[in-house]
Amino acid sequence: MSPGGAARGYDAEGVAELLSECPLLRERAATRGIALSGDPESLALLDQLPPLWRDDPEELPALATDAGLYLGTVIVRSLPGARWAPGEDGGPEVALASGRRMDVERLGREWAENGVPELSRVYAEAAEG
Repeated sequence: MSPGGAARGYDAEGVAELLSECPLLRERAATRGIALSGDPESLALLDQLPPLWRDDPEELPALATDAGLYLGTVIVRSLPGARWAPGEDGGPEVALASGRRMDVERLGREWAENGVPELSRVYAEAAEG
């Protein structure tokens, strides 16, 4: 966020809460008995979901976005210094303490469309810095 973000009333907690909702992903996970608790272990459980959304061209983009936002939420909540930041295109990215930035929406789209990279692997790489 630009330094002026605070002056405009930027609510980092409110943004983080909004980005963590991921309703479609939560619904699909719940149908398989998976509760998304926001912990890194839940990413490995998501990696095991059968990708039924790939057969639905209307559901795929929404689920892909949710997957990326959920991945970002887990990273921001569990890795010290990680935070949400606006990307070059205005979409949400995750900025790691190391300075590395992650386009979690792109990563979520790749996961939803192809199954790779696995969400749990992306988290592990982020945890390494």
